[in-house]
Amino acid sequence: MPLTKRRLQFLHTLVDLYQKTNLPIHYEALAKSLGVSKWTAYDMLKEIEKLGFITRSYEVNAKVTGRSQVVFVPTDKASELFNQSRNKLVDLVDWKKTVENISELLKDLNNTSLNEAVRKIWAEIPEASVRINFCAYIIGLLLMYLKKLGGKTGPWIQQIVLTAPSKEMGMTMFVGTVLGMAVQTINDELGLEITELVSRFLQSISDLSDEEKGLLYNFLSEAFI
Repeated sequence: MPLTKRRLQFLHTLVDLYQKTNLPIHYEALAKSLGVSKWTAYDMLKEIEKLGFITRSYEVNAKVTGRSQVVFVPTDKASELFNQSRNKLVDLVDWKKTVENISELLKDLNNTSLNEAVRKIWAEIPEASVRINFCAYIIGLLLMYLKKLGGKTGPWIQQIVLTAPSKEMGMTMFVGTVLGMAVQTINDELGLEITELVSRFLQSISDLSDEEKGLLYNFLSEAFI
């Protein structure tokens, strides 16, 4: 049974959730992060378990007295897989396609509503199983809010990015600043989802190589032009 792109996506998300909490992950939490049904998540985890990348255990369900629930944790095999992935050279062809796709979505802002533009880029995020691509889509999502709602603040935020002590700090400051602007215009449910994605972004960007951070920073810098 191969580790397909879709299985890798589920495994990647589970590993990210585990790294954030250091707690076993229930399949419902994974389903929520990926926007799929809990049964889809559970079936996929069973397949990944057979490949040796995760292992299951049981813990007491605090919501239902006397009932236990199945939870999953990544194995050393999964950790080694993602450590190897981070050490590989960036797939520049794939990266170029990602940048072009986001750039096209940003260009469409002139011809569509913010809600429609957000819906389109939101649909791309679950498919971004590579960390740098995921980070790029989160930046792209927030660029949409900045371009539509930023007004005169755009140049100020650009200055923050360009004068930050490091590329990583510039990008995280951009994300935090624009997130604060965006959450004031959206409902609580969507705001919570975006906040969770940004939390994952912050974890992901810290794991990027210097080369990847440079590519991501250049993408953000050029988007201001």
